[in-house]
Amino acid sequence: MTTVGVIGGSGLYQMAGVERGEWVTVTTPFGAPSDAYFVGEMNGIRVVFLPRHGRGHRILPSELNFRANIYGLKELGVEWLIAVSAVGSLKKEIAPGQIVIPDQFIDRTRGRISTFFGRGIVAHVSFADPMCGKLTALLATVGRESGATIHAGGTYVCMEGPQFSTRAESFLYRSWGADVIGMTNLQEAKLAREAEICFATLALATDYDCWNTEAGDVVIEDVLAILSKNVATAQRIIGRAIKRLPAERACPCAQALKDAIITDRSMIPAAIKQELGILVGKYLGT
Repeated sequence: MTTVGVIGGSGLYQMAGVERGEWVTVTTPFGAPSDAYFVGEMNGIRVVFLPRHGRGHRILPSELNFRANIYGLKELGVEWLIAVSAVGSLKKEIAPGQIVIPDQFIDRTRGRISTFFGRGIVAHVSFADPMCGKLTALLATVGRESGATIHAGGTYVCMEGPQFSTRAESFLYRSWGADVIGMTNLQEAKLAREAEICFATLALATDYDCWNTEAGDVVIEDVLAILSKNVATAQRIIGRAIKRLPAERACPCAQALKDAIITDRSMIPAAIKQELGILVGKYLGT
């Protein structure tokens, strides 16, 4: 059975429409994920849901254990992963309440661990196109069919947070041509690629960051009000999209590690081979 993962961002702590579900605790070599995973079925498809910040929103973006989160999804059999993320808009044409499906990133985080590799094994996956083209195209199509205002493509600036941007930073990101700004998705995309999981984001615009002085500065109460409406739309899009996923994956994501591991196989520590078995086993014969 095809397994689809959903990472819920701010405002999305449970996935509506998932039936016969239960919370499943997963132990990973990288520590504890943000929360237990809610595993069930939706429209005949197995769905694994993870609240990114934990139920009750307890974890800062900088505190997220991204490796554990993605490793746990991989261990539960996830092949397709949709991340829901609240973002600020950096362009006037992307109004609060609308949805962006980005296809590029700019990294403004500091010191976050964003690879499974190291400690005796080196791999360099391709990341020129950080999102799965098949999944982003499907989400854009289904989103428009659902009546949402969708912006297909765009650049997501991933900032450290938890504070919002200064006005100078906001103007800088606009000068780069970026479209939205958030605090979480980049590490998820990098690790999903290493885990050979197809990844895409539904970026829910909640505000104009602080560059648009006509709209006022970011106020968390206003953000949450818009977010509650956006989350319901995102859940409808996900529910429709998973019914139309192909049975077999033909995109490069499914074999991202095939030629990426460059370490001499005889020199990879046995403990690391075992630890990363669900990721590299088919290539290392473990």
